[in-house]
Amino acid sequence: MPLSILQPIPNADSILPKKMSDPSPRHRIGYALSPKKELSFIQDSLIDHANQRGVDLIRIHPTKPITEQGPFDCIIHKMYGRDWNQQLHQFSVEHPNVVVIDPPEAIEKLHNRVFMLEVVTRLRMPQGNEAFGVPNQRVVYKSETLLAPNAIQELGLRFPVIAKQVSAEGSANSHKMSLVLNPNGLKRLKTPIVLQEFVNHGGVIFKVYVAGEYINCVKRKSLPDISEEKLNNSDTEGLLSFSQISNSASNEDEEDSCSDAEKSEPPPLEFVTELARGLREEMGLRLFNFDMIRDGRDGNRYLVIDINYFPGYAKMPSYESVLVDFFIDIVTKKRNKTVGLEEEHQDISHGGHIEEKNL
Repeated sequence: MPLSILQPIPNADSILPKKMSDPSPRHRIGYALSPKKELSFIQDSLIDHANQRGVDLIRIHPTKPITEQGPFDCIIHKMYGRDWNQQLHQFSVEHPNVVVIDPPEAIEKLHNRVFMLEVVTRLRMPQGNEAFGVPNQRVVYKSETLLAPNAIQELGLRFPVIAKQVSAEGSANSHKMSLVLNPNGLKRLKTPIVLQEFVNHGGVIFKVYVAGEYINCVKRKSLPDISEEKLNNSDTEGLLSFSQISNSASNEDEEDSCSDAEKSEPPPLEFVTELARGLREEMGLRLFNFDMIRDGRDGNRYLVIDINYFPGYAKMPSYESVLVDFFIDIVTKKRNKTVGLEEEHQDISHGGHIEEKNL
């Protein structure tokens, strides 16, 4: 790894803003990421761009006390486990002026697909031409439920459905998904499982990236629409993994699907921005993305199908400048707030002395 680890600086108990006369203070951003996440996110291009902008990226070893590895202006993380959460909580209590992106308790709400999309249903946005919602979905805990003759109807769903793992904590297994076309496929699933109705959407998905105030919507190729003929073919096994579907689409209709994605109009910018801001405020998160599709039955209706914390920003154009701008904005706001509190404290103290003289 080309990144050199910066040595801890003494007296890390407090981080005070530098005086206005000090030349361009460095911003110290600590990061605690899994090896795989670090490899994809902390790239040479990000390190170089950050360094040029006065930002130092400092690796945090999760097994060592955080205080010994600072000081930090801000900490970003994507680690799992009780020990890490407890250490981060204790550090936040002892160092309240260090910004932690984001609170573990807020992140954990996205780790369970049973509740993940509830935040979308709680949003209240001004009514425009566009509507939004989530696909109909159910969680099944018992295998017997899937073996019933009219299981899908009893669940209040319609084929096809997407089968997703309940846990969404980031492991390889949590990303495995399948498309269920008929009862044959339903019987092959293992519980617990989340079943989400598949909605034809023209083979295009919109990925909306959020980094603080920054919001960007990009188009990606998605699963192809499911025809009635394929849906009604009861002779098939009725269960296809996403990798099987992607390979099939690539072999048969690569040019057509790519063309469809290029031709597809993105959602209106104002709508995407309002939806992203609403989710940001409701979840209390600043680094996330969400996947959205346009309902093939209603061109003005959009469905949020997934939300991810700290996604693969490196896939986004110019991610280096976006993330460095985000770091600088976070630290600048923190330092300005600290200066404001100090000046307010000085004004209160000064006012108190004047009152005593006038008694």
